Amino acid sequence: MLIDDFNHIVDSWINGLERYHFTQLYIKPSPDGWSLGQLYRHLIDDTNFYMDQIRICISTNDHADEDASPAAKNMFSNNEFPDERIEGAPSNSSIPQPASKEQLSGSLEKIKNEMNRLATLMAASKYKGKTKHPGLNYLNAHEWLQFAEMHFRHHLRQKKRLDEFLKMNTQ
Repeated sequence: MLIDDFNHIVDSWINGLERYHFTQLYIKPSPDGWSLGQLYRHLIDDTNFYMDQIRICISTNDHADEDASPAAKNMFSNNEFPDERIEGAPSNSSIPQPASKEQLSGSLEKIKNEMNRLATLMAASKYKGKTKHPGLNYLNAHEWLQFAEMHFRHHLRQKKRLDEFLKMNTQ
């Protein structure tokens, strides 16, 4: 089930925090790159947005006849983002550093719990609304959940690059 996949990937990010010293979460590979802490904050912030979209989709039939873009349909069919670096919104460069590892793990636990609650509501909802993604056109609640899970997996590549950078620069 999709919610099980979501729970598994979020747990892997939570458990991954244990291997870092808090100071490592602040180290950036370049002035315009993200630290690991900023990457975690990005995932948390974006997933909260996706959950807001799910709440709307399961409470209305607005835009039910709208379609996702061909790129989105391809992503959902493949169940993954393209294997390429994707340039995010300009606001991504101003993501704040985390206050603590506990803040990050607590926020991820909260997201996991809320997404599980939303999955239960999705299953019971009579509504089939859609909301507009900034680049992929209209998505329904199920697609927003799938997108959230794929987004976490997509950033594993970036996390790997940051891990390699930290290994070489913090020994």
